[in-house]
Parts: sequence; C-alpha cells; structure tokens
Amino acid sequence: MRELLHAAAERAAQYLEGLSERSVAPAPEALDRLKELDHPLPADPTRPERVMALLDEVGSPATVASAGGRFFGFVVGGTVPAALAANWLAGAWDQCAGLVALSPISAALEEIALGWLVDLFGFPRGTGGAFVTGATMANCSALAAARHALLAQAGWDAEGQGLFGAPPITVVVGDEVHASPLKALSLLGLGRERVVRVPVDGQGRMRAGALPRISGPTIVCIQAGSVNTGAFDPAIEISAVAHAAGAWVHVDGAFGLWAAASPERAHLTAGINLADSWATDAHKWLNVPYDSGIVLVRHPQNLSAATAASAPYLLEGKGREPEQYTPEMSRRARGVEVWAALLSLGRSGLADLIERTCRYATRFADGLRAAGWKVLNDVVLNQVLVSFGDAETTRRVIGAIQSDGTCWCGGTVWQGHTAMRISVSSWATTEDDVERSLAAILRIAAAESARK
Repeated sequence: MRELLHAAAERAAQYLEGLSERSVAPAPEALDRLKELDHPLPADPTRPERVMALLDEVGSPATVASAGGRFFGFVVGGTVPAALAANWLAGAWDQCAGLVALSPISAALEEIALGWLVDLFGFPRGTGGAFVTGATMANCSALAAARHALLAQAGWDAEGQGLFGAPPITVVVGDEVHASPLKALSLLGLGRERVVRVPVDGQGRMRAGALPRISGPTIVCIQAGSVNTGAFDPAIEISAVAHAAGAWVHVDGAFGLWAAASPERAHLTAGINLADSWATDAHKWLNVPYDSGIVLVRHPQNLSAATAASAPYLLEGKGREPEQYTPEMSRRARGVEVWAALLSLGRSGLADLIERTCRYATRFADGLRAAGWKVLNDVVLNQVLVSFGDAETTRRVIGAIQSDGTCWCGGTVWQGHTAMRISVSSWATTEDDVERSLAAILRIAAAESARK
C-alpha cells in the first residue's frame, strides 16, 4: 500500500507540474487512446500498480486542464494545495460523514467550518447548514426547508403527507434565474414551469419594483452573482417586500456569496444576509475538490425537518448529527477539505483570491475593449461576456480558442447576444496566464474576423 500511494502521489505531482506547458483541452490523440480502456471486464485481478499506470498514462492526457491557471470555462476553480492534501488524507481515512459515531473528526470539522462560513458571510447568529454535492443539491435542500416551513405555517405536514392536497406554494424568480434552482424545484414537486418570472435589467438583476403582489405561501429566489454577468439582485429591496408579505427569501449564490470575503467586493452582497436560506459551492471560488456544495438556513430546524430520517440502528447522540441536515445519509467527508482550505487561506488569503481573480477579469475586459471587441456586461466580479461581431463569428472564435489549447473559454447566449464567457475562478491563475491567454484570444479573434 505504501509503495502504491507514493507512486500515485508522484504521478499526481508530475501531472500538476506539467499543466502550465500542456494544452488546456486534451489532444485528439489522447481522446482516441481512451478506447484502450474499453474492453470486457477481465476474468482475473489486475495488479494495483498496473491499474494506476494505466489510469495515468491513458487517463491523464485525456483530462481537461481545469486544475491549471488557464481554464476560464463555466465557473470552475482549481484546488488549493491544503484542500487537495486534505482530500487525499480524508480518502485514506475512508470516513462515512453521516454520523458522529462513524466519524467524530468529520462531524467536528464540519461544525467548525460551518461556523467559520456563517461568520465570513455575515449571516445571522444561529444559522446552520450542511455539506452536499453541489449548488443544485444545496438549492434543493434549502428550498425543501422553505417548503416545510411555509406549509407547516399553513397547517400542512409536507414530509408526512406529501404535496397531494397541500396548499399551493408560489415561487418567484428573476427572468435570468439559473437552471440549478429550477431543477431543484422540479425535484421538489414545485415545478420549474410554475414559477412567476420577474423582469430583469440589462445586467440580469431582478427589478424589485416589478415584483408581483405576494399572498399565501411564497418563496422568492434571488441571485448573488449572475452566472453570465456576475450581477447581484437588489437583496435589500426584495427582502423587504417579500418578508412584509410573509414570504421566504432564498439566495442562489453558487459563486457570488464568496464576494463577501473581499473588502473590495463585499458591497455587492448588501442585504444578502437578510434572506432565510442560501446555497453556494465550495468547489467554485473556494477552490476545493469536487463535489462540495453548502446549504445554509437561518433557522436550521427547518432544514432538519425537511431532510432528517431515522432508523433503530442509527446510533445518534445528543449533539448535531450531520445526516439530519442533508438528503444523503452515507456520504464522504466534504467538510474536511473546506475546513483545510479556509484554515490555509485565512481571511486575508481568501480575500486576495477573490480580489485577484476579479482584477484578472477586469484585465481581460480592458484588453478586449482596447482591441475593439464588445464587452457586454459591467465587469463587477469575475465574469466577462464578449462578442466578436455576429453570432457565427463569435462561435467560430470560441471553437478556435478551445482547439488552440492556450486557454479554454465557453460560450453563452445573453439577452439575445451570442457571447464568449470568461470566468476567472482559480487560485492557480497568474498574471502571465492572463496575458498569455489574452494574446491568444486577440490573435484568434482577429484571424476569424478576417475570414468574413
């Protein structure tokens, strides 16, 4: 075992050290070699050393280099060193993080990390939460808590009786709502098409003055950081209207919540702490390994009521049992990595990570504008939308950039405009990465534009 783990660590280190020089997208030859892995299950065992060699020699070249500094697609961070090391150690521990009896260390670190996060985000004292797979499950868990609380107020037991015959719940969202809370609503039986949509402004912010009249059980979902523009819904105004009518306010803050850690960006989160629940990802801007989502609820008993389960064989103590706050019972110890990342970065390191990546996004925007390309959003966070003319040319530029391999950027459609989206989210990104990537983007955009 020791020799195998040392070999795995050496292969992993070599992989990470080579990221700066390799193409971000895997080469066609590397993808073609994946066929070598597709064969019938062997009748006899394969030596672990051979398994590891095959995984590295065939698998590593076929990865997307999203752990490096030049991946700007989606909203994907890397993994800070302490979190990666903690992930490896936690893997060796092989803990089931559902019960204190199964893993006292996992339960303790989860509770500590949650306390740090509540303080970091400036949320109300007493806020509690849990670690889940990602923002979709965090949204699902928070909205389940909202469903429980609202229906309990109406005299209905949602967990016991389901939704057949239950009072209807109105869900209000902005026109630029992300797919994640909509998916969560569909899983919860509230329906992604039954939502009431509120118009948004040119940056995707919900217009508070356009909120519908609220009556009866209602959830108002707001965004902290649009996935396209980085814009924040006006939380103060929306929360005032919603709470005056007895509605539950939920925040989808998959990456935007982390702006609260930056003195330069914290103003963007004004009023977010007025909400009743929040969803975020640690595997985005905190840069911990996948999968790592976080759900937080002002009154955590609503979360527990919506997700808890019991059985005679489950040895529960008198303290907080992690499984009572998540949809999962058996799960890995995600909180270990979050604790490690927060401890290693500290407040100043996390602030630097947020501020530095935002500055890099601004540099991309400035360089693109200077070259004559149209940046479609106000770059307030780490997201940049750019058009290279018409939709066809923009799509060609995106495809050519991905094929070139210097960096990787994705595409989107924003309020009718086809655009390339640059998301700067990784601790590993350096000024050199930005300048190298910007030069490649400008070179490719000029060449593709000239083809018209």
